[in-house]
Amino acid sequence: MTTAARRFRDLLAGDELIVAPGVYDGYSALLVEKAGFKMAATSGAAISNAILGIDDIGVMGLTENVSHCRYIARSVSIPVTADADTGYGNPMNVHYAVRMFEEAGIAGINIEDQVHPKRCGHMPGKEVVDEYEMVKKIEAACLARKDDDFAIIARTDALAQEGIEGAVRRVRAYVAAGADMIFPDAARSREDIERIVEASGVPVTINMGFGIRSRPTTPLLPLPELKAIGVRRVSLPRMLPGAAIRGMSEALAVMRNTMETGVAVDRPDLVAGIEEIMELMRYDEMRALESKLLGHDAVERKYGAASAG
Repeated sequence: MTTAARRFRDLLAGDELIVAPGVYDGYSALLVEKAGFKMAATSGAAISNAILGIDDIGVMGLTENVSHCRYIARSVSIPVTADADTGYGNPMNVHYAVRMFEEAGIAGINIEDQVHPKRCGHMPGKEVVDEYEMVKKIEAACLARKDDDFAIIARTDALAQEGIEGAVRRVRAYVAAGADMIFPDAARSREDIERIVEASGVPVTINMGFGIRSRPTTPLLPLPELKAIGVRRVSLPRMLPGAAIRGMSEALAVMRNTMETGVAVDRPDLVAGIEEIMELMRYDEMRALESKLLGHDAVERKYGAASAG
């Protein structure tokens, strides 16, 4: 069976610009696959926000992240890359982090050059480690992987601290250390992206944040323009969390209004129906498996009784 890492490599070898929405749970991953996207990328910020309820400030640990990513990867057939933050320590920690993410069925990981504990790449107060330390982390990651297809994505947050010249210098060093892809976070302009692509010599992935809404720290560039620059992948880490927050907020506001007015409302435009949820979660496949393993009569008795009740 083709691995997720191999499927990601095949996408990179093609001509199509890869668009990877950020996912953080089973619902979001399944929706990305259903919508026809060919891969997804976990958002470390979204996972930290969703499962811990706190800012993305490096509190989420390695085992929490790997465990959550394992569930996401197993729920879909498309490849998923994961956000491994700073690798959770020194090159030795990176070694074990790579092994754990690879065993979880992930196609590749981002490792960033921030000081640990890290901060969300679009928050103020970021610091980056010495270039040599990050090079050793990349070398450790390449050495640790069992499958050469498993992608080591070197993320640099140096643009905010060292400018484009410092970021370009780091990019070249990271590629020389074995990075398969370069990820310059919080790229400020088209010109920054062009310089990074020119310096890399390996595929470049760009974070477009919300994708369908601008934000101060990311230029909202058209996908054809990014492809023309030479970008191979665009990630959208904040789009689905942002959409979910907006949708849940609106539904809760309507529910509060019904509590205050006592007037019931029917708003199918705000919430998915049970049929949509069951389709997304593949209930038909589950029932077919039950019928095969437990027998048709047992399944009919089970669901027939539930329907009659």
